Amino acid sequence: MTSIPHTAMILAAGLGTRMRPLTDNTAKPLIEVAGKRLMDWQVGPLIEAGVKRLVVNTHWCADQVEAHVKGYGGVEVVFSDERDEVLETGGALAKAAPLLGSDPVFVVNTDAFWAPNDAAPLTELAAAYDPARMDEILLLADRGRCLGFPGAGDFFINDDGSIRHRGEAPEAPWAYAGLRIVNPALYAAYAPEPFSAFRIWSALLPKGRMHGVPLDRFWLHVGDPQALKDAKMWMWCHGA
Repeated sequence: MTSIPHTAMILAAGLGTRMRPLTDNTAKPLIEVAGKRLMDWQVGPLIEAGVKRLVVNTHWCADQVEAHVKGYGGVEVVFSDERDEVLETGGALAKAAPLLGSDPVFVVNTDAFWAPNDAAPLTELAAAYDPARMDEILLLADRGRCLGFPGAGDFFINDDGSIRHRGEAPEAPWAYAGLRIVNPALYAAYAPEPFSAFRIWSALLPKGRMHGVPLDRFWLHVGDPQALKDAKMWMWCHGA
């Protein structure tokens, strides 16, 4: 791409079940880490990079999320209301498609961030996105430079930058870092019902239409209370 996507979809509708009891009465994206709400660690770099519009889906503690997001300056905020039914990572984009437009958009999870927490990974991802060769491009975290991710990894990166899923392999070196650039037309073709983004990915991966960019930062995944404690300690030890 020649420029940063002007719109970002912020996935903020999750129930946060693994973070309970901290999320019994609070939305997970609003949990505090090192003096900032968890989602702010992602939104700050987006605004710094030049994103002008945030589409935020809401479900659990939706009023809290909406009130917080309305406080962001320098960016337009639009909400995709999922109060009736949480639609997961694919269905959320299907419902929000009329709000996203036809241009490529960032899609952002709100339970992970990188440090140093600047906009460089966003600009690198945008620079690598070529719609002629790919429909989605993912930011990928090195499992050797992360905290709070106990999984076996998600992807391998091929020589041409395309990626393949771990599949039956015991492990893979790269974890999805919760940030990607998406062609929203892929999701607009689906009904707004609950489904995972992997429904889309399973069709794109064999065609080489999904690519990845390594994250050149330390990555913190904050998925449960222990990971939250670890992230706070890491940030304190590193003066963040």
